[in-house]
Amino acid sequence: MRCLVTGATGYIGGRLVPRLLAAGHEVRCLSRSARRLRDVPWAGRVEVAEADLGRADTLPAAFAGVDVAYYLVHSLGQRGFEAADRTAAQNFAAAARAAGVRRIVYLGGPEPAADAGSVSPHLRSRAEVGRILLDSGVPTAILRAAVIIGSGSASFEMLRYLTERLPAMVTPRWVSNRIQPIAVRDVLGYLVDCATLPAEVNRGFDIAGPDVLTFVEMMRRYAAVAGLPRRMIVPTRVLSPSLSSHWVGLITPVPNAIARPLVESLIHEAVAHEHDIARWIPDPPGGLTGFDRAVELALAKIRDAEVETRWSTATGLDAAAEPLPSDPDWSGGSVYTDLREIGVNAPVEALWRVVEGVGGEHGWYSFPLAWSVRGWLDRAVGGVGLRRGRRDPHRLLVGEALDFWRVEEIVPGELLRLRAEMRLPGPAWLELRAEPDGPDRSRYRQRAVFAPRGLAGHAYWRTISPFHAVVFGGMARNIARGAERGLPRPDPG
Repeated sequence: MRCLVTGATGYIGGRLVPRLLAAGHEVRCLSRSARRLRDVPWAGRVEVAEADLGRADTLPAAFAGVDVAYYLVHSLGQRGFEAADRTAAQNFAAAARAAGVRRIVYLGGPEPAADAGSVSPHLRSRAEVGRILLDSGVPTAILRAAVIIGSGSASFEMLRYLTERLPAMVTPRWVSNRIQPIAVRDVLGYLVDCATLPAEVNRGFDIAGPDVLTFVEMMRRYAAVAGLPRRMIVPTRVLSPSLSSHWVGLITPVPNAIARPLVESLIHEAVAHEHDIARWIPDPPGGLTGFDRAVELALAKIRDAEVETRWSTATGLDAAAEPLPSDPDWSGGSVYTDLREIGVNAPVEALWRVVEGVGGEHGWYSFPLAWSVRGWLDRAVGGVGLRRGRRDPHRLLVGEALDFWRVEEIVPGELLRLRAEMRLPGPAWLELRAEPDGPDRSRYRQRAVFAPRGLAGHAYWRTISPFHAVVFGGMARNIARGAERGLPRPDPG
């Protein structure tokens, strides 16, 4: 089937497209700017149609020949988002009906109970979009999800940052409301399978994971999975939704324009009232993903040495929870980096000899006392320190120990990546690269990466960062100098 995906640069759409392709469907992506999809790994496997859901006259060509159309856009964070979403949904519905589309699939939000009182503008808009699509004359499946657990989801990022940055907090009453979160991998599974629903299905479905939790319980269980101490949380009646959104904006990098409607939505309980979708789409083998496992998957990429997505090579369902380059800058958790780059007047082979000679009796190429003190401090708190040295003075292998590092990846002549094994409040890596840069010249790139765990991790980085110019800056300069002198290793001073 040919599937049209709106929102392909967004959180869900960017993860759905490769799964539709893997299921054997043809995919056309609708975007206001084709350039935004130019660099995605699957760009050469999809058709891109430039169109604007806010302008009905741009849509007919995008919908021509489409069997299934996915509505995965919203204007949350924009002024007047309710009116913008209403217009977009009406234009989408009319274009789908005119083109003879056989199925619309929409991912919406939870439906508050009838006695829930005043409904938040966010949920009210989601429900209105759903009604417009159901009334379009095209068979429509609406998937109603509450909090989606996966790196990049705004709700999950809010949970992540609040839990990691505040070991103790005073919280509003809504943190005691019940929520039934769902893993992004299960959301994507439902979306893909909805493409083949029979024509008589024209309704909404609640989709949710197996766990019903309060926001407080979600924070505490997140802390347990992330290896953080138990969080002390004290609910209070003082914080209104409006004040809560400003508080979230202060503590987390989630923009206030997004945080506010999300917080306002959390004043309603979000628990699935039915599981009727199982009549057409059975639960996956082993059941739907539990909260703890969903968090593990969302945090997995932070534990990866790259701390960047490898989406082009990720094919399993677990990859759905990991970050994408197209995710907002504020998503994916906090990651600190120290970047150094320097041109070297020596061929890349000479530079690589110096890089591979790092550590052990050769030292770390700058400020030997600082490295020694760091090793002593590590041993004092039960770490390995610098005493392990290295196996061979000239060659390194993946998996071997190197002082208080472990060789995680090595590409001879190009890349050495080390994972820290000293005692730290979060995982850390040191990456050294040697690249050709013209005849008899090369370029040295050095990157230190730290993913803080809790408030202690942030404090640790801020404490040591003033010394990076001396330690890491000196390291880069001395490696370049050693390569230029043709030494097997540079002077350590």
